[in-house]
This record gives sequence, C-alpha cells and structure tokens, in this order.
Amino acid sequence: MKEFLFEIGKVAQELYRVVKNGKFCAVLMGDMRKKGMVQPLAFETMRIFELAGFKTKEIIIKEQHNCKATGYWKTNSIKFNFLLLAHEYLFVFKK
Repeated sequence: MKEFLFEIGKVAQELYRVVKNGKFCAVLMGDMRKKGMVQPLAFETMRIFELAGFKTKEIIIKEQHNCKATGYWKTNSIKFNFLLLAHEYLFVFKK
C-alpha cells in the first residue's frame, strides 16, 4: 500500500499541474483488506490529492453490483468472519 500511495502522489501532483484553475478531476477508488483488516486506501488517496492542492468537491459512494468474484468472497467472508467491501468512492476534486 505504501508504494501505491507514493505513486498515486506523483499522479496527484501531475494532475494538479495540468488541470486548469476552477476545473475538476475525478478518481474512483475502493478500499482493501490486509490480514482481515480494512485498509482505507480510498481515504488515503483523497488525502494525497488534497495535499497536492485539490479541494474535495464531492464524495460519491458507488455500490458494487454483479462482480465476478462475489460468490468466492461471499463464501470466504462467512468462513473467515469479515464483511464484503461492496462499494467504491468517486472523489470529485476541484483545483
């Protein structure tokens, strides 16, 4: 996750450089699990975009539907006692 966040920081900085003042960019991002614990990848990404200079205009929660792997994960979620991450976040940023 650290390496991803480092690289997404480069993306955020470059987007901030090329997006015109008063304009928007959007990022769709979900969270992840590591050793059964939720890792808030989406909100860490939002924070990195804010540190690059963007303002968070909107946070839209997108529900996941009809994923190919849902059956596999649903079975394992019961077996290993965790909830499915059934959503992603669409962050709308303004420069």
